[in-house]
Amino acid sequence: MEQDRAALLAALALQSDWGADEALEEAPPDRSRAPARDPAPLDLRDNAAPGPRAPAARAVASAVPAAHAAAPLAARAAIGAAAADSLAALRDAIAAFDGSSLRETATNLVFADGAPEAGLMMIGEAPGADEDRLGRPFVGQSGQLLDRMLASVGLSREDGVYITNILPWRPPGNRTPTDAEIALFLPFVLRHIALVRPRHVVLLGGVSAKALLRAKDGITRLRGRWHQVEVEGIGTLPMLATLHPAYLLRTPAAKRDAWADLLLLRRTIDAAPSPG
Repeated sequence: MEQDRAALLAALALQSDWGADEALEEAPPDRSRAPARDPAPLDLRDNAAPGPRAPAARAVASAVPAAHAAAPLAARAAIGAAAADSLAALRDAIAAFDGSSLRETATNLVFADGAPEAGLMMIGEAPGADEDRLGRPFVGQSGQLLDRMLASVGLSREDGVYITNILPWRPPGNRTPTDAEIALFLPFVLRHIALVRPRHVVLLGGVSAKALLRAKDGITRLRGRWHQVEVEGIGTLPMLATLHPAYLLRTPAAKRDAWADLLLLRRTIDAAPSPG
């Protein structure tokens, strides 16, 4: 009996290492009974990666509850996000949301940093080890590089930019977020954007760009130009995709492309009319 229990625990640990974070059924099946005939097929389309939208990318939070009527977790996320009427309420809603096992393995919720009123919002991928430890986005090596990049075009997180991530919890081992995790937290991200009401959004890396642009192309194809994205409560919002600072640390030759994106951002900000 003890050996069987140890084997089950080892199998469970292996599945956790592989990224399995939820059961497909509410209760363990009774293997001693014959399976029901002609079971209804499981529809996973709601958890599929988002496809491209033409002619303009769309990210509309109002469609989420209806689209996920058969997915309780996604519906709960959408309802919780929509109910938040302030950034503090949104942070509380994310902290209270128990639909993802990421919160069980992370140390701290990583919500945002910077100046919400700046008019420029940057959205990355997910917290890393340093971010998880301190509870702030982009505070490790990639964050230090991002700060230098911002300073090179006269910006700073203290008064010139507001920074967050697609995921508020660190994935174990800094692994790439799964499509299911991205889809689950996307309503919170869209509500975050609607509450901040930025004039421009910069998407840092492929995960953020694909999620909010609803695109299948890689970041090298998406970067370098503004995309018009519709967000509920704001309307059409310009979003610029660029390379993630962590990628630039691994691939210094790509800094030239990132610099071109920063110059485009600076020109666009300078050309925009003053708010109010």
